Amino acid sequence: MSKVINGGVSYWFSSIGLPRPRPALDGSAEADVCIVGGGFTGLWTAYYLRKADPGLRITVLERRFCGFGASGRNGGWLYNGFAGRGVFAKRYGRAAAGDLQRAMDGTVDEVIRAAREESIEADIRKGGVLEVARTPAQLARLRSFAQEEYGYGDRERLVLDAAGTRERIAVEGALGGTWTPHGARIQPAKLVTGLARTVERMGVRIHESTPVERILPAQGQPDGKARAVTPYGTVSARYVLRLTEGFTADLAGERRTWLPMNSSIVLTEPLPESFWAEAGWGESGTVLGDFAHAYMYAQRTADDRIALGGRGVPYRYGSRTDHDGTTRERAVRQLRGIVRDFFPALGARAADVPLSHTWSGVLGVPRDWCTTVQLDRASGLGAAGGYVGSGVATTNLAARTLRDLVLRAEGQGGDTELTALPWVDHAVRRWEPEPLRWIGVQGMYAAYHAADRAEAAGRGERTSTIARIADLVSGR
Repeated sequence: MSKVINGGVSYWFSSIGLPRPRPALDGSAEADVCIVGGGFTGLWTAYYLRKADPGLRITVLERRFCGFGASGRNGGWLYNGFAGRGVFAKRYGRAAAGDLQRAMDGTVDEVIRAAREESIEADIRKGGVLEVARTPAQLARLRSFAQEEYGYGDRERLVLDAAGTRERIAVEGALGGTWTPHGARIQPAKLVTGLARTVERMGVRIHESTPVERILPAQGQPDGKARAVTPYGTVSARYVLRLTEGFTADLAGERRTWLPMNSSIVLTEPLPESFWAEAGWGESGTVLGDFAHAYMYAQRTADDRIALGGRGVPYRYGSRTDHDGTTRERAVRQLRGIVRDFFPALGARAADVPLSHTWSGVLGVPRDWCTTVQLDRASGLGAAGGYVGSGVATTNLAARTLRDLVLRAEGQGGDTELTALPWVDHAVRRWEPEPLRWIGVQGMYAAYHAADRAEAAGRGERTSTIARIADLVSGR
C-alpha cells in the first residue's frame, strides 16, 4: 500500500496545482470596499457587489492565496444546512428562522447558476444529501430531525427505511436515512480559484501574501475611513469587511471572537466500478452524512474516490491554526475506521482501506454556534462567518446579504428580504480565555465520542445522556 500524502493544503489543490501567486500589496492604497480574506465569503461578496455597482473600487487582501483556508479544504458539500437555526428560532421567532432556511434552500441553486454563468467548472453535480442512522438512538434523532424539517415547510425531504436507504447508498448497518434534494457535490478548490479569476476579470484587485494585522474603525481617522493595516501598507476604505472565518483569531483583538475548530479528511485511492456497483453509490452527486454526535461527511469525487471527513483532533491550544493541512495520525485512524465501517468491502481491517491523501483545516465557531452577518455604517466595519462547517453554500448567502447591507449604507437601496434575515447583526459573546477554552472543547468532543460508543453498543433508543450534557455545556 502506498504512503498516504499528508497535508499540502488539500488534495483538491494538489490535483489542480497551487495557484500562481498574485502580487502582495505594495504601499498604502484606497478603496471603497476592502475585503479581508480571500475565501468563498470574500470572493462572493466582491462578485455580488461588483455586479450591483461596477463602479465600486474593491480590494481583497489575502494572507496566503485565495482558497488557502476552509474554502479550499472542505468536504465539497454544497447544501442547505446552516449553523444556529434553533437559536435563531428561540431568539427571533420561528418565522424568521424559517425565512433563513428558505433562503438557504435557494442558495444551492444560486451557486450552481452563478458557476454556470461564469463558466466555472467545479465538478458540480446536484444529487441531494443522504444522511443515515446506524444505531437506534441515531434513528430516533433522524426522525425527530425530519419532523422538525417538515415543521419548517420542507415538502421535498424523504424519510427512508433500511431498504430505501440501501437503494440510494448501501451503507453497512444503516437502519434508515433521510434525503433532501438541496445538495450537490463540488470540487471546492476549482470553485474558489474560478471565482477568484472571475472577480479579477471584473476589476476587483486581489493582493495575496498580504497578512492583515489589525482592522481600525473609521472613528478617529482623519479622513473618516476604516483601515486594514498590513506590513506592506494600509488600505483605507469606506467599508472594511472581516471575512476570515477560522483564521479570525490571528487578528489583533479577535483571539476570542471565533474558535478555530479543526476538521480532517481522508481520501481513498480511485475505487473500481465493482465497488461502486456493490455500494450502490452512483455518479448522481449525492453526498453522504450520518446522525452520530461526532458526525462524518463524505462524497464520491469526480475521479471515483471517497473523500470522508470528521472532527478528528478538534482544537489546538490557544486557537492555533495549521500551516499546510497536516493531519495527526490519530485523526487518520479514526476516519479510516469510519470508511471501513461504512463500506466493509474496502478491507477486512481499517488498515486495509486504500488511502492516498489526508488533510485538515479550520472552521470558525462562534460561542453560540450561530452564523452572523454584520455591518456598522458609523465605524465602516463589517463581518460575516461562523459557519461551523456548513459554509460552502452559506458563504454565498452571507455575501449577498453583505452586498445588500453595503448598498443600503451607501443609499443605493433600502431594506431587502436578505437584510431582514435573523443573522444580520446577531450578537455573540466571546469565548472563554485559555485554558478554559481548550478544556471545554476537548471535554465536549470526548463526551460526544463516548456517547457515540455507548449508542453503538446498543444501549437504548434514546440519545445518550452524555451527549445531552455536552450540548448544554457547549451552548449548541
